[in-house]
Amino acid sequence: MITSDPAEASRAEPAGRRIHRDAWLDRAEATLGAMVEVTAGLLVIVEIGVLLAGVIARFVLHAPLLWSDELAAILFLWLAMLGAVVAFRRGEHMRMTAVVGKLSPATSGVFEAGAIAACLAFLAMIAWPAWEYAVDEAAITTPALGISNAWRAFALPVGVALMAAFCGLRLLRDATARQRLMAVAAVSLVVLFFWLSRSYYPGLGRLNLLIFFVGVVSGCVFAGIPIAVAFGLGAVGYLALSTSTPLPVMVGRMDEGMSHLILLSVPLFVFLGLLIEMTGMARALIGFLAGLLGHVRGGLSYVLIGAMYLVSGISGSKAADMAAIAPALFPEMKKRGADEGELVALLAATGAQTETVPPSLVLITIGSVTGVSIAALFTAGLLPALLLGAGLCAVVWWRYRGEDLSHVRRTSRRELSRLAVVALPALALPFVIRAAVVEGVATATEVSTLGIAYAVIVGMLVYRQFDWRRIGPMLVATASLSGAILLIIGTATAMAWGLTQSGFSRSLAAMMATLPGGKPMFLAVSLVAFVILGSVLEGIPAVVLFGPLLFPIARQLGVHEVHYAMVVVLAMGLGLFAPPLGVGYYSACVIGRVHPDKGIRPLVGYMLALLIGTIIVAAVPWLSIGFL
Repeated sequence: MITSDPAEASRAEPAGRRIHRDAWLDRAEATLGAMVEVTAGLLVIVEIGVLLAGVIARFVLHAPLLWSDELAAILFLWLAMLGAVVAFRRGEHMRMTAVVGKLSPATSGVFEAGAIAACLAFLAMIAWPAWEYAVDEAAITTPALGISNAWRAFALPVGVALMAAFCGLRLLRDATARQRLMAVAAVSLVVLFFWLSRSYYPGLGRLNLLIFFVGVVSGCVFAGIPIAVAFGLGAVGYLALSTSTPLPVMVGRMDEGMSHLILLSVPLFVFLGLLIEMTGMARALIGFLAGLLGHVRGGLSYVLIGAMYLVSGISGSKAADMAAIAPALFPEMKKRGADEGELVALLAATGAQTETVPPSLVLITIGSVTGVSIAALFTAGLLPALLLGAGLCAVVWWRYRGEDLSHVRRTSRRELSRLAVVALPALALPFVIRAAVVEGVATATEVSTLGIAYAVIVGMLVYRQFDWRRIGPMLVATASLSGAILLIIGTATAMAWGLTQSGFSRSLAAMMATLPGGKPMFLAVSLVAFVILGSVLEGIPAVVLFGPLLFPIARQLGVHEVHYAMVVVLAMGLGLFAPPLGVGYYSACVIGRVHPDKGIRPLVGYMLALLIGTIIVAAVPWLSIGFL
């Protein structure tokens, strides 16, 4: 509920009418929500099946399925849009609530309602352009399947309509009449102001970039509006009010950003991460590492660092990584006297450290928006993360050098051997994934399906912890997280296109190219900039928005694009997990069930080690490109 005062809600309308209305809304929301969730979950399964069939047909049967990629692309846009619908229903779209969360309950309730009203406003603005875009696409015939492209494009207007429906239901159900009135009035007044002043914007030139892409977007983000919607409102405002660009063109850029085939690996790797936790593979990894290092000073901290490195190479999702590791390790670490603030600080630091471990979703996104080889990024990311891990280990050694381990029993060689055998199938998975890409068995998009097949087989035959009842919720969770990510990529792509069309990219390139100091200064400025961007926008939206602008500049200055990608990703990891704005840090606190205040002081030392490591990676290109 948005309101925190039940008495206020009860005064807003008669009790009988409210109960009848809430029951009707609950039924409507549950029925429509179940239909969307089931469809989205089935699409995840179908995508896995289509891509896996393509790998088997090409590599095993030597008879490629010419239509598999095309069908996967059609279904993928539907998965992205329906996943975004599920995320709207669940309230799981990425937001920054650091400012709104500090307000009083009554005021924050109005802001929550305002965020929903802003989402409705954005969806209303693009509903007709999305329909026009889909109708225009009907004239195009797909080359392999020979069907109208409308079958794919109509995912956009259908998804927009469903998102609007759930936003409306949520506003009616969760907000009081007063909150709804204030929220709708505030959003309407802002939209009306911009519309009435539309005649002034064409004459402002590039000042419009500050107004819409800085002012509007920043204001929306800090007001708690979902980041995807904030980007969308900035792009719609800029294109509609200061240019003559038809809005269906913006919808086309959103389509282009969301439906890039390489992004198919996003939902598949998210699902793989959930499988790792469900099948017990993550628990087996942790058990082996704990037996190996649990008897040394700070041993379980080293286990945490190593486990995050290994699991990050499997799941590709930082939230999934931390959720798999913390519940298994934290109880034992607390038994040994570890401070909970120290634990959550190290968990957040390892999240930042492993941002480049393949198959990172950020690396996949960089490859999709900049054209950098995904395989090269996967190869390059291992050593920088290992260097930063060594820095964290140095901090752990210093802090635990006087730890009393007289009460800790050392694991026997026999028991350690048993744990190693149990963990071996889980330890092999990252190497299976990497080998499949390097040897050409599967593309970076398809390799996730091999990982899923491997996890299913190992979970059923080796660990025997495969719970079929959890598959449905896991599929829905996969669709929701993927939809939230892909909608951000879509609206950020529209913003990036607007920036490019304005000539801003050329001006930025000229300015960055003339910085005193050449490559070192460019890398230093980029490092600082992406630390800031990573804390405010998180990794994926920052990459989509600024990657297409800055990577060409890096190439122009002679910076290897893979080296630059490592610097960018590590810098964003620092920002993402660094308080006070880093969303990743607060995710670590939620997963570890630790109050954020307790982890800030111990986090400083870890972040300093990560900063030093990132500077070393920036200064020594060989660490990123030495094995390419």
